[in-house]
Formats: sequence, structure tokens, C-alpha cells
Amino acid sequence: MHHRHHQGRAGLHRREEFARSRGFRSGGRGRGGPRARRGDVRAAALALLAERPMHGYEMIKEIEERTQGAWTPSAGSIYPTLQMLEDEGLVSSQEIDGKRRFTLTDDGRAEHESRAGEETPWDAVRVGADPEQIRLREAVHKLHHSIGQVFHAADEAQQRRIRELLDETRRKIYAILSEEG
Repeated sequence: MHHRHHQGRAGLHRREEFARSRGFRSGGRGRGGPRARRGDVRAAALALLAERPMHGYEMIKEIEERTQGAWTPSAGSIYPTLQMLEDEGLVSSQEIDGKRRFTLTDDGRAEHESRAGEETPWDAVRVGADPEQIRLREAVHKLHHSIGQVFHAADEAQQRRIRELLDETRRKIYAILSEEG
């Protein structure tokens, strides 16, 4: 049993090495994929807060949506940026129901307006993104949503058929990745 587990880890390691050799990387929390272009978190936070007050998590989701999945900043980049903007007096925050909601200050609004006419941070990311990569990310997002429904709406027989379909699809994906390019 222990030996089988070890082989499983070795197999996973080989798949990760294979993926890296094809230009893929591990993205934390299972988000592997082609290396995404990173945007300007500071500019994005100011631009979003110019529209309305938001929580950090709302900003992450809004950026992900506006870039069609090409850029999903991490909490580890959003929250320190918001703290820095607060330290600079460009945003203020207040705790509501255990969540911090951020608002632009007058100085923050002036900083944002000084960038008027510049490309938005999400447009800058999308411009550099491969359209096929964006479509693939959208397809994965839609698939993830549909699989979530399986746990709520499918009976046992449907769950088995869906699991078999996913297993077959996973094997086909690896077959495509193993083709010589």
C-alpha cells in the first residue's frame, strides 16, 4: 500500500515536470496553466474603488471577470496593496460584519484621475492574452460550475456517468499533451 502511494506521487511529479516542459506552471490551489500576464494591482484597486467601495475579495473577482480569467490576483497581492494604499492615505477602510470595505479618499480619487486616458489595468492584461487561452479559461470555468451542480442535482447513477466522462476526458487531455508539437 505504501509503495502504491509512493508511485502515485512519482506519477504526479512526472506529470508536473511534463507540464513545465510544455510551458505550464503550478499556480497554487490547483490553478495550473500557461503563465498569465500579471497586471498592475495598485492601478486596478484605485480604478475599481473609483467606481464604488469594495471588499478585497470583490476586487479579485471583479478583476478576474473583467480580464475573462486571464488575471486573477491573489489575496497575497490585493490585501498588502490595499494596506499600502491606506498607509499612503489614498484609501480608507471600515470593518462591516467582519469584512473590511475599502473606499477611495479624495487623494485616492485625485491619484486615479491623474491616470485618466490610460488603458485600464484589465484591458492591458487582456491585450497581451492569447484569445484561445481566454476561451480555454472560460471553458474550464463553465465546466467547473457545471461539475459543482452535480453534487446538488445528480442522482447516484448520473454521478457515476459524469465521473466516468471526467476520467475519459482527463485521459484524452493527457493524450493531447503528449503529442509531439
